[in-house]
Parts: sequence; structure tokens; C-alpha cells
Amino acid sequence: MQPFTKLTSRLVPLPTRDIDTDQIIPARFLKTTVKSGLGEALFNDWRLQPNFILNQPRATGASILLAGDNFGCGSSREHAPWALLAFGFRAVVSTSFGDIFRNNSLKNGLLPVALDAATHAALMERSVADASLEITIDLESQTVTLPDGKSVGFPIDAFSRSCLLAGVDQLGYLLKQQDRIAAFEARA
Repeated sequence: MQPFTKLTSRLVPLPTRDIDTDQIIPARFLKTTVKSGLGEALFNDWRLQPNFILNQPRATGASILLAGDNFGCGSSREHAPWALLAFGFRAVVSTSFGDIFRNNSLKNGLLPVALDAATHAALMERSVADASLEITIDLESQTVTLPDGKSVGFPIDAFSRSCLLAGVDQLGYLLKQQDRIAAFEARA
């Protein structure tokens, strides 16, 4: 997993609220246990509409999805963060996330950033109007620097933050502790 420290990127605004994981990655794409190719299936049914945001040039190369409230609600498919990462997103900014989606994202290197409603609404409005708008997400300081230079904080649990900064998942974290585990076992 690639470490996540600081990310500056253009935004892809998707103001729809209550986007569930079946919309993010339809069930017919869940037969695979590999991550490759899932980026092409991201929002597959919505991408049939030529004017959908991911079909627009502004989505190319952008690493931050600016989503509506309650993003990733619904079922517990780990394929949803896999598809977002495979498309090129490293972070999703919203006001809230489905609990299972948030946990699956953190375990796979996708950073869910929850902002307060007023900041999110202002950012969404500006992003819809300006395709070149950028923000910076700094995981170490747990801040988002907005286009006007103002910084706002976001919550993340200490363990997930530590894993993302180091670029390891839960198993990778445990494997890095082998010497300490062996020393403990030797004392027992």
C-alpha cells in the first residue's frame, strides 16, 4: 500500500447524497478477488450517461472525489474502495460516510475525509463552478487546506492514521512488530 502523507489535487464534484456501494461498484463486478480493472467499473451504470462527471476531462488525473453526504452507505463491499483507488482517487471528501465503507477504505489506503456541512457546501459550490480548483489534504496534521488558504481539521482514529502514513494495512502493521512479538513470547 502506498503511504499517504500529503495530497494536493483537483476535485471531482459528485454532489449526490446517499450514494451506496452498489452504485459505486454494481454487484455484477463483485465476482473478482483482484483489484485490477475495477476502476473501469466504477459508477458503471452512471457512466452510461455521457455527461456524468467521471466521463468529463476534469476527472482525468484528479485524486480527490468530493462527494455528497452519506457516501458509501449500504452493503459491505470492499470492492467499492478498490474501484475508487483503481480509478485514481486517493481520498473522498464528504460530510459523512457509511461506517463499513469508511473502515474498508482506511484498510485499503483510501482516505475518507469528513468536513463540516458549511465548509463542504462552500467547497462543492466552488468546485462545480471551477474545474481547476485544488485542495491539499495533510494527513499528518489532519487538515485540509482550502483554495482560499484556510485550513480545517478532520477526524481520523490514531491507528488508521498511523497505518496510512506508513503505507501498511493491519497485517503489515502486525508484521512490522515481529521482533517485539518474538521478545514477548521469549519472556512468557
